[in-house]
Amino acid sequence: MLVIDDDEMLRGVLVQTLERAGYEVVEAPHGAAGIELFRASPADLVITDLIMPEKEGIETMLELRREFPQLPIIAVSGGARTAGRDYLPIARHLGVRHALAKPFSRQEILDAVRDALSGPGKN
Repeated sequence: MLVIDDDEMLRGVLVQTLERAGYEVVEAPHGAAGIELFRASPADLVITDLIMPEKEGIETMLELRREFPQLPIIAVSGGARTAGRDYLPIARHLGVRHALAKPFSRQEILDAVRDALSGPGKN
């Protein structure tokens, strides 16, 4: 799975949580690096932040969806609401499997990942 988030501390905690749960995880600090990593080695699932430098999450999701329409994506965001906008509804409209507001619990992300990787309901 690929985790894309510009917050190094949060990204590290997320990667550690997922690895402890048995998942193989690759990480990227922004959308441009994430897309490059994904193209080199496709993942089963992408978890992406929505507000990032270089290439933000909505743009990253749109690009991944164009090239890999069946890819399950989980969107996470915390900064969007503080800027006066909430991008999570936009992410939902774009067909993400889950859209989680930061902070989210360890259990919430693990449940979302399990659901996104599950069979028939998978995007």
